[in-house]
Amino acid sequence: MAPITIRILLGMAAISAISACGKASQERDAETSIQCDTAGLALPAGFCATVFADKIGHVRHIVAGEDGLIYANSAPDREDGTVPSGLAVLQDANGDGKAERIERPFARQVGGTGIAVFRGRVFLESGNRIISYPLDDAHHQPGGAEQVVVSELPTEGDHFSHSIAIAADGSLFVTSGSATNACQTENRKAGAPGQTPCAEKALRAGIWRFDATKTDQRFSTDGRFASGIRNAVGLTIDGSGRLFAMQHGRDQLHENWPALYSAKQGQELPAEELLLVKQGDDFGWPECYYDPGQRKRVLAPEYGGDGGKAVGPCAGRSEPVAAFPAHWAPNAIAVYEAAQFPSVYRGGMFIAFHGSWNRAPGPQQGFNVVFQPMRDGKPIGPHIVFADDFAGPDKASGKADYRPSGLAVAPDGALYISDDRQGRIWRITYRGSRTAALAGASPTARRPSPPVSKAAMLAPSGVDAEKIALGRRLYRGELAGASCTGCHGADGEGTPVGPSLVDAEWLWSKGETADIRRAIKDGIPKPKRFPSPMPPMGGVDLTPAQIDAIAAYLASVPKRATN
Repeated sequence: MAPITIRILLGMAAISAISACGKASQERDAETSIQCDTAGLALPAGFCATVFADKIGHVRHIVAGEDGLIYANSAPDREDGTVPSGLAVLQDANGDGKAERIERPFARQVGGTGIAVFRGRVFLESGNRIISYPLDDAHHQPGGAEQVVVSELPTEGDHFSHSIAIAADGSLFVTSGSATNACQTENRKAGAPGQTPCAEKALRAGIWRFDATKTDQRFSTDGRFASGIRNAVGLTIDGSGRLFAMQHGRDQLHENWPALYSAKQGQELPAEELLLVKQGDDFGWPECYYDPGQRKRVLAPEYGGDGGKAVGPCAGRSEPVAAFPAHWAPNAIAVYEAAQFPSVYRGGMFIAFHGSWNRAPGPQQGFNVVFQPMRDGKPIGPHIVFADDFAGPDKASGKADYRPSGLAVAPDGALYISDDRQGRIWRITYRGSRTAALAGASPTARRPSPPVSKAAMLAPSGVDAEKIALGRRLYRGELAGASCTGCHGADGEGTPVGPSLVDAEWLWSKGETADIRRAIKDGIPKPKRFPSPMPPMGGVDLTPAQIDAIAAYLASVPKRATN
């Protein structure tokens, strides 16, 4: 063959190879940049979402079964008894990413948080018990007689939910959160010391192990697997049988100890923690908390801590595997071992953050789902925010549109995310390149703020504007160190430990300025509906003029009158 012919053939081959390579690259680019519906969420490129189900109660944890079934556990509504709770079974029968069939097979069930499927049975928390039902072999539907697996779970106090996870050998792990914030002699009271020893640790603040194949087991001091865990709502077991938990860090460092912690430190301490839990571990609560800046456990102020320097007995407590921003409230964790998402997700963990209330006077954070890359049970890089925009325009626990609460990975690799505020479940799928790199959520159009609906706004007139301005600064902790926002929210919308100040209903008076002034001055040692006592003057020294200013500001805040 002539040399020129060889050169022509080689050139044509090179052009063909370049063309093929370019075409493959374009296809990969096209896959990565696929535009699809995200159901109002911010997701990484190539990920799509559908609203799998909506308005089905306060959906807490979920688990994926066979035949496209999702089993969900809903918590009871403590104010509205008409909201359904307990086990719900959902199925996407036609493959469109939405549940056409939603059933509640058992009437009048208390419900709760934890749920799992194991050896042909569905297990769930229901009030103060763990119960189970058999699933039929043909359609995996629950039915038959209820069995009580564990009874007498503690439900009083600050943390009353119980998450569960079941290992391959039948070990049933059950969480029991603390009854208090920091085991003080008076819960959440400014300056109150910690109990020594902390009596509640006998039945709280840890993880217990039971046998999923047995019935009529009673919760007791026996069976404690690990301790010193303030409140682990997220619980999972990875493919190697390792038990992981996500701990809610303590609250109110600044509010209860303003001489030791600034408002900013109160917002950023302590970290939320990913724990690899082994039998006998003690993770330090209540004597210790984890400081992410120092990367170590330090002594809590209730036990002689000095604001983060002293370590004391905390040096011997178990450390977290990874740390996350303070007060994000991790409520679920799921290991991704499926093949649908890009390969960088294999072995990593999705974590659902319910959203904060204790970051005042700064903005609240969380209300998202993050992804933590993992290998062999250890982080291999920083976490990314995988899914966002659940909360909508107002990130506050009392105003957020949706709050992520549960996670489940289906056999086909889809990720399900549940919300316990409005009862929504999303289904997340992927259509891009399997070799795509890890990337955070892409920005999406924000939902507009909802209208004030039927609430009438009521506000007194003729109040001194200068006094109101001073009161607002005092309320937000900009002066005198009293951060009322830590318990009542940045705009008075209320938090889990303090009542709303914008509702027309007042718990202790008619809401007149003199009544408000008296409450600020004397405090509320025993609140009617909330766990946190209000110390006199918020735990700091206020002058009579400053008390007057705060009272004037609170009296001037527009009130919502419900119809």
